[in-house]
Amino acid sequence: MTKPHPLLAILMFLYTLLAVAALWRTFTTQAFDLLTLGVFPVLYGLILRKFWAGVVLKIYLAIQTVALLALATAAVIGYQITPEDVKVVYNGQNIPIIGIVIAAAIIMTFQFWVAFSSKTRLYLKPEAADI
Repeated sequence: MTKPHPLLAILMFLYTLLAVAALWRTFTTQAFDLLTLGVFPVLYGLILRKFWAGVVLKIYLAIQTVALLALATAAVIGYQITPEDVKVVYNGQNIPIIGIVIAAAIIMTFQFWVAFSSKTRLYLKPEAADI
């Protein structure tokens, strides 16, 4: 398999957008973190079809999952203490929490689906000529 399957290609495109956003954020804030800059080794491995890319992708998904669970736990605790203060405001717009939860669930499910797909494993499997 020489080309990534369509779902992996979509994930690689999304990771490319995330990489650009991570660089922009790093240069504008002069700070970096593993959650945003961790996409670079994943993207590098996927593009060059390295045998370790599947493992790095799954580790990156684990980091995302832990971060999402931490944010969700903080939101639930905050909602129990002061429900009126738990809101997400971006550029003056109040974003509904349910929309964020649905979007996060869809994005995480898609990433897990692609990461554990047999087509992705086949794409990353080294061929005889590569060994």
